[in-house]
Amino acid sequence: MSTSLNTFFFSVYPYVCLTVFLIGSLGRFERAQYAWKSDSSQLLRHAQLRWGSNLFHVGVLFLLFGHTFGLLTPHALYSAFITASQKQMLAIVSGGTAGTLCFIGLTMLLHRRMFDPRIRKTSRRTDLALLIVLWVQLCLGLLTLPFSYAQRADAHEMLVLADWAQHIVTLRPDASAMASVLWPFKLHLVLGMTVFLLFPFTRLVHIWSGFGTVAYALRPYQLVRSRRLSAGARRNG
Repeated sequence: MSTSLNTFFFSVYPYVCLTVFLIGSLGRFERAQYAWKSDSSQLLRHAQLRWGSNLFHVGVLFLLFGHTFGLLTPHALYSAFITASQKQMLAIVSGGTAGTLCFIGLTMLLHRRMFDPRIRKTSRRTDLALLIVLWVQLCLGLLTLPFSYAQRADAHEMLVLADWAQHIVTLRPDASAMASVLWPFKLHLVLGMTVFLLFPFTRLVHIWSGFGTVAYALRPYQLVRSRRLSAGARRNG
């Protein structure tokens, strides 16, 4: 990858994707709330959806939080408890397990979407395109495992990627170290950022509703009065 492309993809592109991700999600919520849903096709083929969806969601949630905490936790915070090499092996084993579960589930969902005539007919083009993008992204993630295992002794690649991610979130982009990163990691990162770019325009926006339920559970109790009590209060008033 040339220096200019390296600088663009790892210094500029992350902020483009995050901006579209946040502003696009807000815009879709404001302008198209009735499209804010997962568009379930459960009634058309229940059994395969149950297995595929559960495996996919368990795997992808673990991978999402694992990547977030793994990349954004400074080395100084865990170095007293675990070495970088041990952390990399933990990431390989846990990420490989979750990735395999996610791969099985996503493959089942993709097969169901492509080869069931009824589901294919009721699907949007973006539904199928999204599943393909996620499937390719997952394959790239699994492809990085052998490279990570080969570098487990010094965990060089993991430390470089974590340092890059931490510079991005602290608004200090530095793409220079990414020039030495192997191509599977680069492709995995670029396609992962592209998923955030596509997020507001696909059914993925329903993920926000999942986080919204946490706030809903913490809201104050509602005071509900019977119709008879309300009528009596109006007469007495």
